[in-house]
Amino acid sequence: RHCQGQETDIDFRIITQGGVIRWIRDQSYPVFNADGKVERIVGTARDITERKAARQHIVEQAQLLDKAHDAIVVRDLNHHVTYWNKSAERLYGWSAEEILGRAVENLLYRDPAEFIQAFELLLEDNEWSGEFQQISKSGAEITVEARWTLVRDDNGQPKAVLAIHTDITEQKRMEGQFLRAQRMESIGTLAGGIAHDLNNVLAPIMMSIDLLKLSTRGGSDLAILSTIELSARRGAEMVQQVLSFARGVEGRRLVIDPAEVVRDVQHLIHETFPKSIEFHAHAAAAVPAFMGDPTQVHQVLINLCVNARDAMPEGGRIDLFTATVRLDSQDAALNPNAKTGPYVVIKVADNGSGIPKEIRDKIFDPFFTTKELGKGTGLGLSTVLAIVKSHGGFINVDSEPGRGTAFTVYFPAHARTDDTRNPLMQEMHPRGNGEVVLVVDDEESVRSITRRTLEAFGYNVITACDGAEAVALYAEHRDTIEVVLTDMMMPVMDGPAAIRILTRMNPDVRIIAASGLNLNGGGALVADMAVKHFLPKPYTAQTLLLALKELRNLDLPHAALP
Repeated sequence: RHCQGQETDIDFRIITQGGVIRWIRDQSYPVFNADGKVERIVGTARDITERKAARQHIVEQAQLLDKAHDAIVVRDLNHHVTYWNKSAERLYGWSAEEILGRAVENLLYRDPAEFIQAFELLLEDNEWSGEFQQISKSGAEITVEARWTLVRDDNGQPKAVLAIHTDITEQKRMEGQFLRAQRMESIGTLAGGIAHDLNNVLAPIMMSIDLLKLSTRGGSDLAILSTIELSARRGAEMVQQVLSFARGVEGRRLVIDPAEVVRDVQHLIHETFPKSIEFHAHAAAAVPAFMGDPTQVHQVLINLCVNARDAMPEGGRIDLFTATVRLDSQDAALNPNAKTGPYVVIKVADNGSGIPKEIRDKIFDPFFTTKELGKGTGLGLSTVLAIVKSHGGFINVDSEPGRGTAFTVYFPAHARTDDTRNPLMQEMHPRGNGEVVLVVDDEESVRSITRRTLEAFGYNVITACDGAEAVALYAEHRDTIEVVLTDMMMPVMDGPAAIRILTRMNPDVRIIAASGLNLNGGGALVADMAVKHFLPKPYTAQTLLLALKELRNLDLPHAALP
């Protein structure tokens, strides 16, 4: 190259006599004579071993920073990026080539105000740490834990910011779910605490309705009573629905007529939904019954209808269809929870905003909601799915943005003959034959209406306000008392204590226990107390009379209608 009149700049290695490798930088250039020919070569040779080592060290450190899990970013005081490691690329989606030299406040923050405030604090204290809501290149929301350090030059003047960001998006999401779960558990605990008192308020209302129906003949008056009865039932069911979030979705299994469930839902929607929402029920002929918990099935349909209503804030139409289908092996194979055989199909369809495709797979996730804070817990559809699965069914969703959504619920049909229809319906309010019932309850209104109800249907009644008085009255009238109906939560002496004393006084005593705290197998709670029947409050006149009839050893199933 010298002969061609070119300068040279070459790094090469040499091995000293001691076997040490040194790096030499050779820089030279030719000197030309008057004829333009190379006259001599002038050059320098410098030992750059230490510089090479330092540069290699920097490269190795940069490689280590690229392997770090955290996003490491260096920016100047004008917030332009001067360094961007691989983790920053993975977190934000911007490559180093795309973002180097660009300002971050408008790229990573929807509102730079919080970012500017943090930077001002950094200039004052040299260090800053906190959490930021940021956005990625794709627009996704990211939560990061940020640790900033102010870098100064040799004169002590600020020259750059070293930022280390840890992605805590998933952690914050889990914390949010945990806090929501705690709130729901607290609500369940609170509901459990007030359930007894609330159900004591509702029990006299529900039994009074049964008494009023006996003396009411007018159609309009009966319609009003039916509305009051439905509202009282819904009030009692609301407590159980809240408690079900904390204690699962187990429940009774009764024969359910789809037409009756649809009528109840239709009545409630007409009474409570805005007039801008049209509701239409379409029932196919001869839809069979299915086995289930009426309260939970009612909750499924109400939740789906409420979601449909919320998808139509300006008004719209909800259609509820009932039908029957028979799934063959090919149909059942399309859903892992399906089996071959007949199914009762209940479909809730709306013409609302629809569900975007990107979130359709998440709608059944617990705590997932697109509603504003305070307008949804994200538990509605997850509860619907849990209830449907517990009934041996499954659910399908069809939705098109801007066109509406349809949820189709499948319940296994119940094969029955006329003889297997619920025999409790054959005699709605069985009468007594003068039997004496000891009614024990600390609520005077419950005692009063229970007494009037039983006396209206042929029973004689003695009342006690707590367990201690009940024990005294039973000792006095043990030869005439046929049945003891006792609340479980009372002052002075509660139900369990009174039951233990009564069973010692008479091992054959027939006891019906009642409580407003019953959920998921309340009967098992008192099974070891010689209790013959358990009634969840608020019970109706029908429920109470059927329980008494069962204790008279008639051939009735051990079940209570709502």
